[in-house]
Amino acid sequence: MPSTVVHVAFAGLLGTALLADAFDIRTILLVMGSSALLDLDTLIGIVVPGTHRAALHNVWIVFVPAVFLLWDGVIREESLVRTRWSDAAPRIAWVTLTALLFAHVLFDAFFNGVNLFWPLHDRFYDLSGTLLVTDQRGLVQTFVELDAGELADATARGTTENTHYRTGFDPTRDDPAAGVERIFPIAATGERFVLTVAGFATVLLRVLEEQRAV
Repeated sequence: MPSTVVHVAFAGLLGTALLADAFDIRTILLVMGSSALLDLDTLIGIVVPGTHRAALHNVWIVFVPAVFLLWDGVIREESLVRTRWSDAAPRIAWVTLTALLFAHVLFDAFFNGVNLFWPLHDRFYDLSGTLLVTDQRGLVQTFVELDAGELADATARGTTENTHYRTGFDPTRDDPAAGVERIFPIAATGERFVLTVAGFATVLLRVLEEQRAV
């Protein structure tokens, strides 16, 4: 699974691209740090088995704040977020939610799966797949398989009762036996290593540019 390091680097890449004039060291650290926080459900899963990739890896983590931001920015005559913080605050909040969605929740959903709708619907969904064009089958995607308009069993996985994602902190669902290797991945594939280097390098270069401009 993508490590926290990869998630943070990806979030940094998105934040650098989307923050525009709102970019500074504090805001990019907020965007990157928020993405790292979602992996705290690794520790929650130790106390409540099965909630890793469920407690903080669901769509509600993004959807609920997004609804509030829409209400605050579109319906209200005066924005609470702007009044409480700054004119740049709504953009920072939206960029943070965007990074949470793409750099973490969906990133994991398309790599071994997450419990997308927990706790309202307890089911892990694995969207791992491919998108390709062939000379015989045309456009082919295997990310989502539909069955009578619903996600097929091939996409759906287990529930919090019978699903466990191994981590260095929690290698087995029960107490780890002696000799069980605790693995703390940084970048498990070459692609993720390149993404990690690109993400941190982009943030560093933007920070250096901001410092020179001061």
